[in-house]
Amino acid sequence: MSINEETREIRRRSWRDVDLRAVAPFAALFLLLIVGALVNPNFIGITNLANVATRCAFIAIIAVGATFVISAGDLDLSVGSMVAFVASLMILLLNSGVIADPTMMLVVAVVFAVVAGALCGLANGLITTMGKIEPFIATLGTMGIYRGLTTWLSQGGAITLRSPEIQTLYRPAYFGSFLGVPVPIVVILAVTAVAAFILYRTRYGRHVVAVGSNSDVARYSGIAVNKVRTIAFVIQGLCVAIAVLLYVPRLGSTSATTGILWELQAITAVVVGGTALKGGAGRVWGTICGAFILELVGNIMLLSNFISEYLIGAIQGAIIIIAMLVQRSLVRKG
Repeated sequence: MSINEETREIRRRSWRDVDLRAVAPFAALFLLLIVGALVNPNFIGITNLANVATRCAFIAIIAVGATFVISAGDLDLSVGSMVAFVASLMILLLNSGVIADPTMMLVVAVVFAVVAGALCGLANGLITTMGKIEPFIATLGTMGIYRGLTTWLSQGGAITLRSPEIQTLYRPAYFGSFLGVPVPIVVILAVTAVAAFILYRTRYGRHVVAVGSNSDVARYSGIAVNKVRTIAFVIQGLCVAIAVLLYVPRLGSTSATTGILWELQAITAVVVGGTALKGGAGRVWGTICGAFILELVGNIMLLSNFISEYLIGAIQGAIIIIAMLVQRSLVRKG
């Protein structure tokens, strides 16, 4: 074999070694930015892109937790109703006035929301693992429970934060900035960095991937499969709680309709980001890219007159189907 032939063979191998599922979301994002710039010159501006990133914060953070659950081979359909439930509990606590000092009241409510989110995730995990119920059915059931409890707490209406002092104190958590960067974007980056470290650099992260790849083999290898799966649901609950901490200061109100279809958006972001829906592979940064892509699609639809903005849900549903078809084709080629 000549030197030129060896060089070509090395190049072909290097291209085959590239994980297309990891690269595809970022390539799609780049193309989407080009399309958006062609549709409207203001699209590519820093202000518009920062607003897009800020608006996708809720779904992006929830999707980070969903990456762990899906990587472990499970699915959580309750995240939207969990947001409504945890947010309702948090606002009710803030309105209770059990602590006179607004700052201390807010700190207690934040801790309470985080604990409530973790407990909701733990409940989902235990029902799935200890109850030996399929995660689709288990979280479908808890979705109804959390949504029903929210309706009961709100008596079919809305639960609104009443304290002006707490509203003023809490407002910067969503509308403020840190070193010129909107706080929601900072939170997205911080949560994703921690999640990426856990998934890629820790023993637990390796166990998540192993369980998602083949739970029987993982069990024979000495991995506590049920523990790994349950912790993944707890991580999902913590991410929901963090999203709630950003959601409450934005609107200061919640109702039984809060978070409807957020589970679809979170799962779509995970799949578009390159994580296999059947488990065994998790791409946290790809998930953030997927969430950003979904929000960009909606933003382009708003800035253009080609497609009605009321079709955003339909477009997102089509995106997840296309993403699954692309994943399947890439797996077959691999």
